[in-house]
Amino acid sequence: MKKAILILLLSSALASSNELDYLIESTSSIVDQMNKGVQMVGAGLEYSHQGTGLSDGTMHLEAQITSAQLSAYNSALINMSNYLPYGDTKQTLLDMADEHLQIVDESVDVFTSAVVQMQTAHQVVEMAETAATPNEEEQVKDFVTANVESLQITQETVDDYNSSLESIEENANIASSFIAVANNTEATEFLRQGAEDNSTTAEMSTVAYDANQQWVKMTYSNGNANAVFLNGQSFGLDLYLTGAEILAAGSESEYYQTSPMLNGYNCYFNQDC
Repeated sequence: MKKAILILLLSSALASSNELDYLIESTSSIVDQMNKGVQMVGAGLEYSHQGTGLSDGTMHLEAQITSAQLSAYNSALINMSNYLPYGDTKQTLLDMADEHLQIVDESVDVFTSAVVQMQTAHQVVEMAETAATPNEEEQVKDFVTANVESLQITQETVDDYNSSLESIEENANIASSFIAVANNTEATEFLRQGAEDNSTTAEMSTVAYDANQQWVKMTYSNGNANAVFLNGQSFGLDLYLTGAEILAAGSESEYYQTSPMLNGYNCYFNQDC
């Protein structure tokens, strides 16, 4: 269990354009021009021998093939070597991960707001814990009594804290599982082969992380599926950490290091470090 399951950053290239669509578009452009050209030549052969018609002298321009069309066609031929007829399994997984990372970001905003609103509890506990004499304890009492309303925490804030925390864990795990599989060449090839065996594409399939089964499953358009385990059974992917390991990693994170939880209320809000 050496790899963290909470991976909150996505590193991926932009999805490539569909090489087959590009080939069809560029080829059709050439064929359309040739079709016009053959029609024009056929008409020219007819009316030139019979004296039955004239063009305005510019018809050839409409049927000529441009350098841009030629370049696009030849490039499309070359780019077909990169075409993935069964879809791009890695990019599909990364795109799915990105959807869940967006949810993580939104939930982090809600969570952060709730934590800031509940820092009154942090303020109170710091004062209470440092009170070493009866006089200082009386100061704590006076402060709390005078500010009891502003120090209270609402149920709505607690609900926001709890729900956003659950959302972050759930969606961070999903994103991490998808990224881990996407970055494993053997795993993506296994899922791609499944798409080929089922005559479909990765993009037409559904991808899901199952915490109970401890796998990422790709279900193909015909209902068949392949799964990659994340507990060490598949392709060396062993992602699950203990709670202690996750909290230790969290304590080293930038998010925690820049939060009031590390240095305290007075240091964070009043710069009294």
